[in-house]
Amino acid sequence: MNTGQEGGSGLLLSERIRLALADDITSGALAPGTQLDEQQLGDRFGASRTPVREALRLLATAGLIEMRPRRGAIVAEMTAERVFGMFELSAEIEALCVRLAATRMTPQERSGLRRIHEESEGAVERGDIDEYDRLNWRFHDAIYEGTHNGFIVEQAQGLRERMAAFRRAQLREGNRPVRSRAEHGAIVEAVMRGDGEEAAKLMRAHMFNASSAMERFAAER
Repeated sequence: MNTGQEGGSGLLLSERIRLALADDITSGALAPGTQLDEQQLGDRFGASRTPVREALRLLATAGLIEMRPRRGAIVAEMTAERVFGMFELSAEIEALCVRLAATRMTPQERSGLRRIHEESEGAVERGDIDEYDRLNWRFHDAIYEGTHNGFIVEQAQGLRERMAAFRRAQLREGNRPVRSRAEHGAIVEAVMRGDGEEAAKLMRAHMFNASSAMERFAAER
């Protein structure tokens, strides 16, 4: 049984377990109320209980599972209204971040944002959701850092962590990565022009499009 921290993909083993379980929960493969047994999960992933427990802790922090006395980890009930509420708040936070970043980013930071966007083209062409998700995370992180406001960065990253599973799941709806990347491109151009208001409008629409994609993805399942 693997007790090491690194998996073959370079991700922490606990992170690989977390991502797999988060995908199962958001896709409906693991229904609300399902009990998650540590031993069974360890057998499934070839892992000791330590990375399994860390993965469950992270899923609980994100609200995807609940830790109940004597029952252990249970898949949480997540209503459509709650998920939409999370996307609605995220749309406003992301819009605030990009509006500030558009006027505060250094030339090097703007160039870095464009490079991340350009790098994502290959992932979309290959249909590599995992790679696009990773680059999508870097794209939004670059915008957060571009605000040059540590408190905003902390809050934006915290909310993104809480929503990570849903923001990842919406990328599996239809050709969402293609549309997402096109939306990123428009945001990059607004940032490069220093047009904070336009960038904020585009980001807000981008997040609501992601919310709609998540709703369609869930309805299909």
